[in-house]
Amino acid sequence: MRILVIEDDRRIANLLKKGLVEEGYAVDLAYDGLEGQYLGESEDYDLVILDLLLPKVDGLTVCRKLREKQIKIPILILTAKITIDDRVEGLNAGADDYLVKPFSFRELTARINALLRRSKETLPPILKVADLELDPAKHLVKRNSRTIDLSAKEFAILEYLLRNKNQVVTRMMILEHVWDYNFDPSSNIVDVFITHLRKKIDNGDKEKLIQTIHGVGFKLSDE
Repeated sequence: MRILVIEDDRRIANLLKKGLVEEGYAVDLAYDGLEGQYLGESEDYDLVILDLLLPKVDGLTVCRKLREKQIKIPILILTAKITIDDRVEGLNAGADDYLVKPFSFRELTARINALLRRSKETLPPILKVADLELDPAKHLVKRNSRTIDLSAKEFAILEYLLRNKNQVVTRMMILEHVWDYNFDPSSNIVDVFITHLRKKIDNGDKEKLIQTIHGVGFKLSDE
């Protein structure tokens, strides 16, 4: 899952990024409303964390502009503005949730998880293909009842492949959804992680689930 954090306080922004990356998310930072609005409109995110008191363009305007562009990704306002009127104004502008600073990181991640579950509610809670199962909520992967230990990036790639099972995904698509905005498109990092995943997922099994589509990308399939 890829998250955009729009926050002008660089200390808070960097702490948010550090904590969310440790939770397995790819995170991009924008330090003003203008940059945040541009990234929100031009990149593919699963969630936006938005401050209200931003330079250049305020957070409420960013929220309204994204909704005017029919961008329906969840928006969580994270701000020092604490009154009921502030909350009502933020939610009426199109935000899905509102959290006041100072905040508990545990509560923030719980709210993020709730918003992501709600936005993906049409998808099954446990993702499956053949005898491979991935539980996003429990961060658990099993194949043929064998528990598989994955790193955060490996888990994120596998989840993305499962959410697009039987479809070809390109290396660029994986980079854009699992790494942040500063990835190197010429890197072979995706192939490296796919190799690691194959060793863990397909090791010892006759049916190989992770397929390479030469010149295009990869597909997770039991076909």
